[in-house]
Amino acid sequence: MFDTMTLTKVVGSVCGALLIFLLGNWAAQSIYGLGEDSYAEGAPQAYTFATAAVADTSGASAAEPAFADIFAKADAAAGEKTFGKCKACHKVDGNNATGPHLNGVVGRVRGTVDGFAYSDAMKSKNDPWTTELIYDFIKAPKAYVPGTKMSFPGLAAPQDRANVVAYLATLK
Repeated sequence: MFDTMTLTKVVGSVCGALLIFLLGNWAAQSIYGLGEDSYAEGAPQAYTFATAAVADTSGASAAEPAFADIFAKADAAAGEKTFGKCKACHKVDGNNATGPHLNGVVGRVRGTVDGFAYSDAMKSKNDPWTTELIYDFIKAPKAYVPGTKMSFPGLAAPQDRANVVAYLATLK
């Protein structure tokens, strides 16, 4: 049979392992923000996956307001916050990441950042980025430029897109 010392070691080992798992869970939630609010709108996400657009079967499709009207009400500070969704791939410090840096993107010819390997689809576009082109592109990048490497599904809300474009226009 077991003596009391062996039984104490077994119980202590089980309790120690449980404690390690509980501390690991707590650390993961603290670091990665997992929990009941982790999927809330605007919560930072570690990864995003492109998904197919779902067709509107309700028969009621609201016409989107004109770009000029929305852009006139754009808020660059709000756009900087929304840009947080873009920071996983794009930097604004002049360095490329998964995506090209976005300093001076407004007015820059598309697909021309030195040192970034663009898709052939993006390299074939040789007109400059305007605020309206960026606005249209970030709605659904893969639909706007089929074959682009950009896997971001897009920003559906027109005002969010206008705010991001207003923020990007401030970057030199």
